[in-house]
Amino acid sequence: MKRRVCFGILVAAFVLLNAGCRNVMYSTYEKFGVYKRDLLKKSVIAARDEEKEAGEQFKDALTRLRELYGSQNTPLEKSYDKLKSEYEGSVAKAESVRKRVRDVETVAADLFREWESEIKEYSSESMRSSSRDQLRQTRDRYEDMHRALKRAEQSMEPVLVKFRDHVLYLKHNLNAQAIASLKGEATSIQNDIAHLIEEMNASIQQADSFIKQMP
Repeated sequence: MKRRVCFGILVAAFVLLNAGCRNVMYSTYEKFGVYKRDLLKKSVIAARDEEKEAGEQFKDALTRLRELYGSQNTPLEKSYDKLKSEYEGSVAKAESVRKRVRDVETVAADLFREWESEIKEYSSESMRSSSRDQLRQTRDRYEDMHRALKRAEQSMEPVLVKFRDHVLYLKHNLNAQAIASLKGEATSIQNDIAHLIEEMNASIQQADSFIKQMP
């Protein structure tokens, strides 16, 4: 477990460096038999896992919203505090997902750039053609997975904007009348969260498929 955690920290750290520094890090990894395709796989796994956690966080936020508008017994202040906490947790998880997606994009770009360059080094036309086909297939699978990742990532922001406005309004208008006036908006947010969770689940499935097909 410690080894996996350390490896993940290293991956997250080096993708933030400039291209020159990343090349040094790639060379170091390769000395230990870890190549860009391995790092891409690790990055996709990390992004997938982060999305799973974010999905659970948004589910918790959805539960809090339903509690606030469905319960007649829980004090409003207590319900608001829980909802605010879930909003803050959702913001943090959304940022973590964004960072993981950037990691995936960085490693993928470096991998495909290297692959394209090395195809030219083949003296055998059959090997060059085979490698080019493999690159195309891998890139196609990656693009499918990446589009799903981006859809899920981009679906978070509208939800968070509505969620923030909702929490801010309640902060200054925490009473039964305000709660009643926001029921329509609350329903809209709940629908948006449900849609976001669907996008995340689709993205997770695409990531799983991509991971399984990686050598």
